Amino acid sequence: MNVTLKRIDASNFIDCFNLKLANGQEAFVSHPIRSLAQAYVYYNQCIPFGIYYEDFMVGYVMVLYDYDEEEYHIWHMMIDEKYQGKGYGKAAMHKCLEFIATKPFGNSNRVVLTCDEMNGKAIGLYRSLGFVPTGSVDEDEIELSLTI
Repeated sequence: MNVTLKRIDASNFIDCFNLKLANGQEAFVSHPIRSLAQAYVYYNQCIPFGIYYEDFMVGYVMVLYDYDEEEYHIWHMMIDEKYQGKGYGKAAMHKCLEFIATKPFGNSNRVVLTCDEMNGKAIGLYRSLGFVPTGSVDEDEIELSLTI
């Protein structure tokens, strides 16, 4: 599947704002508007990306580097409700991991993400890519990590 990551900028942020979560998913992931506000605050250690299939933005993800822990994080990944269940999320995760492997912020091989423990589909996706639970839980979010 030909999915690409394209940095969110002045040319595409409105498309990002128009992404929609399926009913009930608001409990699992922040809307890109909130995430882009965080990206602005953490501008020196993260990059927000639109997830594209052909010329259409189908989702959003942010890659962040934690300088204190010296590890990469994948934040706020979401696929628009119209495009869910078609493999875009898995393809986007592969692209995120390829990007992180270039070590754009720091020399770390550890990738971390968190996921609501009730979001079985997302946990299944992350585990299929090799992420394993670390045992760390914060509120309803479990932490998973991968060494690349």
